[in-house]
Amino acid sequence: MADEMRKGFHRELDDVRADIVKMAAMATEMMTRATDTLLDADMLMAQAIIDHDDDIDVLSQAVEDRCFRLLALQGPMAADLRAIAATMRINSDLERSADLAVNIVKGARRIYGQVLPPRLRGIIAQMSEEAVRMIRLAIDAYTETDGPLGAALDDIDNRLDQLQSEFVQAMFEAHSDEALPLQPAVQLALIARYYERIGDHAVNIGERVAFMASGAAREHPGAARIRERAQQAAAQAAASGQGTSDQGASDQGAN
Repeated sequence: MADEMRKGFHRELDDVRADIVKMAAMATEMMTRATDTLLDADMLMAQAIIDHDDDIDVLSQAVEDRCFRLLALQGPMAADLRAIAATMRINSDLERSADLAVNIVKGARRIYGQVLPPRLRGIIAQMSEEAVRMIRLAIDAYTETDGPLGAALDDIDNRLDQLQSEFVQAMFEAHSDEALPLQPAVQLALIARYYERIGDHAVNIGERVAFMASGAAREHPGAARIRERAQQAAAQAAASGQGTSDQGASDQGAN
């Protein structure tokens, strides 16, 4: 009986994983189409992408409900518990990535009619390709429980960060040359940020995978800084105390 319950649990968990892979495919398709919408000024496609986001929201809610059910009814331990906890967070990252694709097409609608300089168009295409590549790598890591690949995404993200910086610089230059008015420039700066945020969500997914594989959660940078400051304060206090003790011993010897 217990064996059958465990088999049922793992079948259900495999189904949840399959839904995560499906959601990632839907989200990356939305990102690619959102870029096409931006570059081609295709407003019909823009509305289709916005409508399609509802399908991802429904699937995301179903994944979350199934994860809660597994937690409540199966009482998973160790690796299984980590897998469910990580999957719930990954589900959220994918849903938010799809939302960012929607934000891109909404930005495209706001600048409809604006001709984009070739250099900006080229960087947008590169940012899109890199964001999609990162999500796909993150999901590859998830399906294979590949902790090293998941951890490597933080370094891979540097390329997308660099592209965003190049885009902002090119945008300022286009504005200075009067090839890009201020309002479209503001919208494009936001759009570049959306691509960069998709990369951040891929990094988050990678961190969840590393946690699944090893059980060691990555320390939040803020928590690491607080811990480091506390250690420095303790070391300074110890050094100060030692200095006081040495001085006291010297004074006593002089007497």
